[in-house]
Amino acid sequence: MNRPTILLTTAALALGTLVPLVDAGPAWAAPVLGGGAPASARAPMAAATLAGHSHPQVLGVGGAGAYRMGASLAVLTADGHIDWTAPSCGGVVHAGATGSWAGVLILAFRDGRLVEVGTATAPPQSPAGATVGMSFDELEAIYGRRGSLIRNDAGDAEAYLVRVGSRVELFTGHPIRPGVGYFQVGPASFVERNFRQGASC
Repeated sequence: MNRPTILLTTAALALGTLVPLVDAGPAWAAPVLGGGAPASARAPMAAATLAGHSHPQVLGVGGAGAYRMGASLAVLTADGHIDWTAPSCGGVVHAGATGSWAGVLILAFRDGRLVEVGTATAPPQSPAGATVGMSFDELEAIYGRRGSLIRNDAGDAEAYLVRVGSRVELFTGHPIRPGVGYFQVGPASFVERNFRQGASC
């Protein structure tokens, strides 16, 4: 074994003891609440390793990775970024991501263009550090005046909304436990409207 290989192996082993493997777990797994770092200590990660893959851990209003707002469903499919599709009404198609985002991101396309990216796992997190599993109080502590708690038009669901220009980050409740169960981003005309008014069909 030559010297460069020994140095690289030693560096990799040392780094492995300093940087633990980050595992998001299956899509249905909820993060453990309590005992974790306070919201103020959570900061966006540039990248982390998930089951042998590396990808950004931030989901912002522009999307995540190859899944950028306005991206073409046909192009993403041709490039191998779409695992499954489920056509809906009104020109909307729901889809699953592939690769390291598989089981993490759920996508919605309207008329063939990406209009929503959502997740029920943590990570990913918002650029401000908000994730699924947090309480609405924790979101308030992170966003302050930038966000607000809203209710749908029927008055039977609440969510935390953050506006970023014409797009939004929307954190909706969990059906079983208190706090955030789903985090989605996209144009307000699609994401916020669907929450407030419900799907059109």
